[in-house]
Amino acid sequence: MIIENTPNSENTILVLGATGKTGRRVAQLLTARGARVRPGSRSAAIPFDWTDRDTWAAAVAGVDAVYLSYQPDLAVPGAPADVQAFCGAAVAAGVRRIVLLSGRGEPEALECEALVRDSGLSWTIVRCAFFAQNFDEGAFTDFILAGEVALPGGNVPEPFVHADDIAEVAVAALLDDRHHGEIYELTGPRALTFAEAVAEIAVASGREIAFVPLTRAEFVDTLTSYGVPGDEVSLLDYLFGTVLDGRNSHLADGVRRALGREPRDFADYARDAAKSGAWTVTADA
Repeated sequence: MIIENTPNSENTILVLGATGKTGRRVAQLLTARGARVRPGSRSAAIPFDWTDRDTWAAAVAGVDAVYLSYQPDLAVPGAPADVQAFCGAAVAAGVRRIVLLSGRGEPEALECEALVRDSGLSWTIVRCAFFAQNFDEGAFTDFILAGEVALPGGNVPEPFVHADDIAEVAVAALLDDRHHGEIYELTGPRALTFAEAVAEIAVASGREIAFVPLTRAEFVDTLTSYGVPGDEVSLLDYLFGTVLDGRNSHLADGVRRALGREPRDFADYARDAAKSGAWTVTADA
């Protein structure tokens, strides 16, 4: 088991996407370990907005390390230019370390990884499989609540990764120099198809939840009917049409290498999410 260095209370860690799935967890873990955290979001005391570069200088001022979570995803147009410009602002501000949240199988994400590696900052790459939490904190939550999950690619296995594992690896990299220069590819301990994942959620929640395979066009129409924002619809269409085509079905050992333990299993995720009430349907719903 890796023992991390004690955080220096004078150093500040900027957590971008501090209200998101991983950023929120990273900020909580860092705070619990005595680190000084600066939340990076549009609503923060020192606001940060990826679409407004005028906010960047103040956000990185006096910061020692950064957790870089790009919104909405490194696969969207303009992400490499933003990442390169942000790294330049971080270097100019005296930032020492950066941890990049990246995605598996995305050419655009690989381009962003290369920019971070060449930035002059001490870096760690956290390259992740599809988040398990997309079923209870993301676009598929309403599907689960409705009792029918309609998605394309139901027969393609994906080794869903738990957001808590991502956060723990990121925090280790932010607090310990031994993770410098490492690329940690994170997956769960087994690969499940989306149909199998939905079946495990049904068991954990004690509800009947059907999986319905769709074409990509039908998927886009369904997301739109649920009121999912257009940029998120486009991103999910891209992911299911390209990245979730089987290229990422293999398992990786990033959690074990970074933390010295096995990753959390999808069944554990489903059980905990069900216990939290994430998929409980109220009488007036």
